[in-house]
Amino acid sequence: GVFEGRTTGTPISLMIENIDQRSKDYSDVAAAYRPGHADYAYDAKYGFRDYRGGGRSSARETAARVAAGAVARAVIPDVSIRAWVCELGGDAVDPAAHDDGEIDRNPFFCPDAAAAARWEVLVDTARKAGSSLGAVVAVEATGVPAGWGAPLYAKLDSELAAAMMSINAVKGIEVGDGFAAARLSGETNADPMRPGNDGGPLFLANHAGGVAGGISTGQPVTMRVAFKPTSSILLPVPTVTRDGEATDIVTKGRHDPCVGIRGVPVVEAMMALVLADQKLLQRGQCG
Repeated sequence: GVFEGRTTGTPISLMIENIDQRSKDYSDVAAAYRPGHADYAYDAKYGFRDYRGGGRSSARETAARVAAGAVARAVIPDVSIRAWVCELGGDAVDPAAHDDGEIDRNPFFCPDAAAAARWEVLVDTARKAGSSLGAVVAVEATGVPAGWGAPLYAKLDSELAAAMMSINAVKGIEVGDGFAAARLSGETNADPMRPGNDGGPLFLANHAGGVAGGISTGQPVTMRVAFKPTSSILLPVPTVTRDGEATDIVTKGRHDPCVGIRGVPVVEAMMALVLADQKLLQRGQCG
């Protein structure tokens, strides 16, 4: 689908080889279901499952999304997308200390240097204990023009929510103020407007997260995405075998103590894919 640096109009094929697979790490999973994983749900639906790592329910699947997101960004060169971890293990960053430059200076994609130092201790403690932690990833897209989206079946925020919820381990989505908006009054939650210098409105707030009525307002599109703790842990967890017998299971092998950290580029990719699709929809090039 790409020739001499340009797309040809045919589908673009991307392949990532998993050259470090270790199927033997999952031998115990063949006999018993891992709580928190999709093992039982897959078996209930299909009557069969590939227990060597979770298959399509594994976070490995998100590598393809990141690759596709890189292509999508080329469709929206005027849109800037930035994600970061804003909370880890229940410990949130200080918004007043937010520094975009800090995000790439630590392994946690954290914009708050003090929080990153605390998180290093939290993650290391969880890893040594054989446990895991959850995280919240924030994402912001700037440069999205007003008018993308639709008022009913293809709302911009519903498309974004569906995309984010399709990421493995995601259990919650907030757009703009999200759940905090339920605790505001009408006048507090409103995004006041004044005449802008460019002929459009100048917004004095962005509680709505850049989307109103399913359509972009031209403000930054903001979301927060909640990742559950990694379900594969070294601590024994009660479960049942495929034959219905009670047992405990310990998930061996290589497992991240906080999968939400790895979710940052995935969240950026999903934002890019949805916004690229919206741009093409505005041109009538896809549907």
